[in-house]
Amino acid sequence: WSWDRILRSCYIKQADVLQGLYFLGDRYDLETKKRNFDFYEPITVHESSLSPCLHAIIACELGYQEKAYEMYLRTARLDLDNYNNDTEDGCHITSMAGTWMSIVQGFGGLRVQSGELVLRPFIPSHWKSFSFKVMFRGSRLQVNVTEDSIIVVNETDVPAAIRIYDQSYTVGAMGEVQAQRSAAPAALS
Repeated sequence: WSWDRILRSCYIKQADVLQGLYFLGDRYDLETKKRNFDFYEPITVHESSLSPCLHAIIACELGYQEKAYEMYLRTARLDLDNYNNDTEDGCHITSMAGTWMSIVQGFGGLRVQSGELVLRPFIPSHWKSFSFKVMFRGSRLQVNVTEDSIIVVNETDVPAAIRIYDQSYTVGAMGEVQAQRSAAPAALS
């Protein structure tokens, strides 16, 4: 579609409202996020490379597992599959970063709340495991999520306070913690 046609339609280019809910996520409850996601997602054309990753992250938070994976694939494959017919102009760095964000903040459920690193991971049905590293207040943490457990390894000598689901842990210097993986979050009804 041409921009002229899109601007005269009921469709929107990107996830502007959802981006606000993402950046200010601690100020909104899940029901508010759900109402907005359910309204805006069907009318968003994802013309912006920023859009699919935000949809993936919020879909994960809401327990919309299939939609989260669909949006993850869209952000990860934006340039590979030339979704927007503009790859010849160069790769979208926002989509590359969005792929990482979809995994870490989406499937990993990573947030910082009250000064504590929080993880609420789930694994897409197509995967057996995933892992990522993150720096948090001087600690380099390797997070490994499998079908059964979450293992967080501290690769530094700086202890880290973390929370996995609703349980708090301290990952000691060069230490590790292991937690059982909860079932994937259920969609709100």
